[in-house]
Amino acid sequence: MAMITDIEDYFTRGCGRCDRFDTPDCSIQQWKEGQNKLRQICLDVGLSEHVKWAHPVYMHADRNIAMMGAFRGDYRFTFMNGGFLKDPEGVLETAGPNSVVKNVLYFTTNDGPAKMEPIIRAYLAELMDYAERGVKPPKVEREIEMPDELVEALDGDPELAEAFFALTPGRQKSYAFNLAQAKKPETRFARIEKFRDKIFAGKGAMER
Repeated sequence: MAMITDIEDYFTRGCGRCDRFDTPDCSIQQWKEGQNKLRQICLDVGLSEHVKWAHPVYMHADRNIAMMGAFRGDYRFTFMNGGFLKDPEGVLETAGPNSVVKNVLYFTTNDGPAKMEPIIRAYLAELMDYAERGVKPPKVEREIEMPDELVEALDGDPELAEAFFALTPGRQKSYAFNLAQAKKPETRFARIEKFRDKIFAGKGAMER
């Protein structure tokens, strides 16, 4: 099934990543009210709206700021480059047990974003300020040195992150090495998209 590329399709039909796409059973329909609130907040603060990895991604000063996604049990708002955030409210969680950075808000009710709107706006403003000033996120020490684009993709996609970190260290390194060979960021992002099925299948970059 082809993933969506039109932002309106996400909010009306789904992401296109499973057979529940464009049906009442789609997770995005279950959490439609809450996600629309998150969308409103992002647009209100001046972020531009895009589709990446079949999900809404909000950008500022050519930098990814936030991303949303829906699942059966919850929906999530991920702050990209979340290693920046000071999180004075202590509300952020990691994308999974193997993630290092706390950069995700998990919601299990549709009124969650409205209740947290002041916090969300403050955290977005903080990231927008860093983007405008060109400040880079702090380096996080990892056993495997991964390209920034892979880190960003994993931080923004909890399902992909869970599958990636379930791979053997050797298979993880195969992806890191392959992506590092590409000179342009857009090429690395394109390769990550092509690698998705292999990662979910538990295979390395060069395995068939």
